[in-house]
Amino acid sequence: MIESTAAVVTDKSIIITFAVPVFFILILIEYCYGRYVGKDTYRLNDTFTSISLGMISRYPTMLNLGVQSLIFVYVSKYFNVGLLSVKNPLTWIIAFLLYDLSYYWMHRLHHEIKILWATHSVHHHGEDFNLATALRQTSTGWIWKWIFYLPMILLGVPVEVFVTVAGINLVYQFWVHTEHIGHLGFLEKIFITPMNHGIHHAKNKEYIDANYGGVFIIWDRMFGTYTARMPEVDPVYGTVSALKSFNPIWANIQIYTTMIKDSIKTKKLSDKLKVFYSKTYWRPDDCIEEKDPKEFFVKYNPIVSKDITVFAFFQMLFTIIVSGSVLFVLPEHSYNEIAVFGITITLLSTLTASLLQGNWYVYLVIFGFSVCGILGIEYLNLLNMSLISTQLLMSQFSVNAFVVSLVVAYQGYKTLLPIKDKSIL
Repeated sequence: MIESTAAVVTDKSIIITFAVPVFFILILIEYCYGRYVGKDTYRLNDTFTSISLGMISRYPTMLNLGVQSLIFVYVSKYFNVGLLSVKNPLTWIIAFLLYDLSYYWMHRLHHEIKILWATHSVHHHGEDFNLATALRQTSTGWIWKWIFYLPMILLGVPVEVFVTVAGINLVYQFWVHTEHIGHLGFLEKIFITPMNHGIHHAKNKEYIDANYGGVFIIWDRMFGTYTARMPEVDPVYGTVSALKSFNPIWANIQIYTTMIKDSIKTKKLSDKLKVFYSKTYWRPDDCIEEKDPKEFFVKYNPIVSKDITVFAFFQMLFTIIVSGSVLFVLPEHSYNEIAVFGITITLLSTLTASLLQGNWYVYLVIFGFSVCGILGIEYLNLLNMSLISTQLLMSQFSVNAFVVSLVVAYQGYKTLLPIKDKSIL
């Protein structure tokens, strides 16, 4: 009983699973609409990173990392005051409101305390604001987030109700990440909308740290964190300390490494500890770095060759299809197989991100990794070849190896061509 309940508690809502295909359809529609009206809010590199981070973030959940399941089940069994019954319709309404209120405080504190910000900052690194940005989720949220929802379990919110309202809350937040929907009148006084959530993603001093609600903006109005869009101030998206990378691993650990480096570098003993629990913007005096004010408005956008752009696009499609197939046949995979998929998708995404940063030599690493992947599945039986997800991953490895071979051969031919011409002369 405990094992099955644990599997339900850890954010494996069927609502999220079935919403994922709809998310990608809407992303495609938004992209086409933006191109049609002359307001394209997408760049391949930023979108690739958002989608990669979203796909990777599902694996800690699938692997049931952390202690939240055990604690939720234990509290539910021994400390549940039983105030709410699953049979009472009011339970669902109360649970939905309680979840969003809990989300508000979880979200707000993740913006105000640095060690919590280290987890959440992943979602804010994106310098574009579009539906793909909604998928830019952390892979370390399992460390802290559950603490903020524990009171709901104590009050007696049934597990199935908790998981359902959590899924609905998360799905709702998807549509508010767009610049193509303007003011919505009185709805903005009650709900989170694209206009007021865009403010939340802005790094302007006029907008930063505001509008924390998930579904309802009323919590921000109640607790003094609401900020309206100012006509004279256009939002600039991203984080004040820009990531300047498309690497999904670095996106997940950037703030953690900064805290550790500051703790080691600073000479003041109290500051060595303060870096972990301070306000997100605070750093010790002897660790502050000068920033060029002009960089505030500049998006990280390395220029890369056409072959890298095309390769990265198809890697993004493979990431979506392979990870999506894992979600839909999850019960058929063993725990170790899920871990293999998670590691593989993370490494392939990281290598492709390096390509998007102009590191052409990574093609060779991708070729080697893909060949090793094929051999590992074929001869070491790392994955079950009878499952569609494994077959799709094998296809990705095979296509990678073939395409990289062609690219390297072509680049080699282009290099040799001038030498050949000179020898003829």
